[in-house]
This record gives sequence, structure tokens and C-alpha cells, in this order.
Amino acid sequence: MFYEWLAGYADQFQVFNLFNYLTFRTGGALMTSMLIAFILGPRMITMLRSKQGKGQPIRLDGPEGHIIKKAGTPTMGGLLILLSVSLSTLLWGDLRNPFLWTVFLVTLGYGLIGFYDDYLKVSRQNPKGFSGKLKLVLEFGIAAAAVYVLTTVFPQTPENFETGLAIPFLKNFTVNLGMFFIPFGCLVIVGASNAVNLTDGLDGLAIVPVMIACMSFLLIAYFVGNFVFSNYLGVPFIPGSSEVCVFLGAIVGAGLGFLWFNAPPAMVFMGDTGSLALGGALGTTAVAIKHEIVLAIIGGLFVLEAVSVIVQVTSFKLTGKRVFRMAPIHHHYEKKGWAEPTIVIRFWIIAIILALIGLSTLKLR
Repeated sequence: MFYEWLAGYADQFQVFNLFNYLTFRTGGALMTSMLIAFILGPRMITMLRSKQGKGQPIRLDGPEGHIIKKAGTPTMGGLLILLSVSLSTLLWGDLRNPFLWTVFLVTLGYGLIGFYDDYLKVSRQNPKGFSGKLKLVLEFGIAAAAVYVLTTVFPQTPENFETGLAIPFLKNFTVNLGMFFIPFGCLVIVGASNAVNLTDGLDGLAIVPVMIACMSFLLIAYFVGNFVFSNYLGVPFIPGSSEVCVFLGAIVGAGLGFLWFNAPPAMVFMGDTGSLALGGALGTTAVAIKHEIVLAIIGGLFVLEAVSVIVQVTSFKLTGKRVFRMAPIHHHYEKKGWAEPTIVIRFWIIAIILALIGLSTLKLR
């Protein structure tokens, strides 16, 4: 909005030329969303607490301390994140950019799915929301629409680039997946969304790795959308894709504001409203800037959480035995006696290390 209104007056008022700089608008989006989250946070938490009564229902088969410590804590805190990100993105983003709108709308769509799921959990006081199969159908439907759009907005790129899979550590090298790219892209988006959702089980555990991943992809998106940097680094050049930096900056700012209230002991949980939306944002960004494989590295913590559930379920169905004391894996360490802050901070450290490894793929080619 600011870009459309003010950048055009740069010739008359030099100060408005700042709005032509992506870095300035990204910083503005970050600060705006953070301030919105700080200001609206207390009121929203009070509202959620009054509406939800007993708060988020806690799994009875979970760690013993959860039932006592976390009972009564309101959920749907993801609404605070989505509201902050939405307002900030609309203010600072280039609203004519298809990449920005695609990532933004997928995030909102997944947020609505998560909100309905959270609503059912709270209203029924049951940790199970609506049908998992129906949820996946909706998620894949939104993802398919997004991937279809993203494969039709590259008018200045080489032939078959739209359906190409970029390989890390190799300069300007892609594997053309053809018609299989849409289902592949859907798996990336849906997988990322649900992996973040599985990670969201301890106070502050999910939001910080999400911010770390967003900051990493913010840098990657900036390089990919800049011809000079992309040519120097040997990564695919995708005109216009760097506009998602504004959106990612807004998520980082909203995440900082949310963390203020989600830090142990949490005053509010993001719920599926936030976790599904944020994971969907990361997955869609990765598809948009052709760094799907790098997402598996930078978001390796989310992959680990998801794999631990898959391994646990598969092992139990095939052998009747569990590999972990409880899945996802952060609960395994709780069962082993690790303190919650210890698990959270160590997982943050892992997320930082994986982000650095993922970013190194930009140069090691």
C-alpha cells in the first residue's frame, strides 16, 4: 500500500524514494508487525481466555507435567501472528506482485484450516479436531492451486524452468520434473505445514525455529530475485520473487512479538492456527524461489520431528514396539527427564546450525 501510494512521489520528495528499496520495506514490515503483536497481544490473550474457558485441551497420554502446567492456557494465538503479518504485509508489500499474493493467501488458507481445527478442539474439549483426511484434502487443494500459479508466472525464465527442481551445491542446475512438479510442490507445502505443526508442543519451541528459517529464506529470496547476486552465486534468477522478503520480514516481526507471550511459561499457544499457517508459508516460499531441497536442510528440525512420528507409528504397527518413549521427539526427551527449557534451547541451537548449513549451499557450488 505504501509502495503504491508513496514511491511514485520519489521525484518530488526524495524521502519517498526509500519505498523503492526492498530492504527498507522489509525492515518496515518487520517493525510494524512486531509492534502490532506487542500492542494487541494482551488484549487478544484476554479475549481468548474469556472465550475458551478451560483453554486448550491437553493430551492425557502426554508427559505428566503438561496436564498440570499447561491446563487452562488459551490457544489460537496464531490469530495474533496472522493479524500482525497481514496488516504489515498489506502496508509495506508491492500488492501487484504475484509471488507475494501466492505465499500470503496460502498462509491465510492454512490459518483458516488450523483455526477451525482449534475451534473444534476447544468447543468439544477434545485434543482431536476435525477429520485428518478432510484436513489433508483441504491442504493439498490449496497447495495445488498455489503450485499451479507459481508455475505460470515465470515469463522471463528458460524453457521448463517452471517445473524444474534446483539441486543444492550445483550452479544453475535443475532437474525438470514436468507434470510431476505440481504433486511434488504440494508435498513440500503440506509436509512443511504439518512438520511445523508437530514441532509446536513446548513453549517457544516452534516459533523461534520458524523465525530462523524465515530469516534464512529472506536472504535467499533477496539473492534469487536480484540478477547480480543470483548470477554471482549461481542460483536461479527469478524476477519479482524477492518481494516475498517483505512477507517473511513480517513473520519474523510477528514471531518476536508472539514469543514475548509464548516464552515459558506460555500465556498463549499458537495452536494449529499458527503452526499450519507458518509451515505453509515456509513451504510455499521454498517452492516459489526454487529452494525446496534447501528447506529440508534449514527446516531440518521440523523434518526430524515429523520423521520421529512416522518412525514411531510405523514401528508400532509393524512390531508392536515403540522406538521413542513418546513422539514427536521433543516429548521423548521430556519423558527422559529433560527440563522443558533445556529441550527448547537445545532445539533452537540445532535450528541455528541447520540454517547455517542451508545458507552455505548458496556459496558452496
